Amino acid sequence: MSTHIEEKAIHEKHYEQIVDLMKNEPYGRFLGMKLTKLGLGTAEAELTPGKNMLNAHGTVHGGVIFSLADYVFAAASNSYGKTAVGVTTNVNFMSAGKLGETLTATAEEIKKNHKLGWYAIRVFSGKELIATMEAMVYRKSQAFVGNED
Repeated sequence: MSTHIEEKAIHEKHYEQIVDLMKNEPYGRFLGMKLTKLGLGTAEAELTPGKNMLNAHGTVHGGVIFSLADYVFAAASNSYGKTAVGVTTNVNFMSAGKLGETLTATAEEIKKNHKLGWYAIRVFSGKELIATMEAMVYRKSQAFVGNED
């Protein structure tokens, strides 16, 4: 069986377990992130920033925006049910997020092979693009789901 077919089968068979694991990621829950979509190599999440997430200028701290981007990056790259760990990220901040405005982040797989995966992440405040991220993961061979089989 080819790797892609095998990974798709793992994703489909253990979808609920993968989603549950990603939704309950401790840091994401701490910040109030909500995973709204998860597909093969794709993810979407939301966060409504509170006052404790602002910087000295009264806008959303870059670390919060980065965290949301990193969260969907992790969800998308781990959507196959095999462990993927971040290797590099490059973030571009283009506009400020504002208190109470829901941020939405999307991650899309650009390319993957048996060891690496490349992703494009976008963060929006409403319809306004406020940040982008390019990111790469190292893909381990073992599945983190289905161990009960």
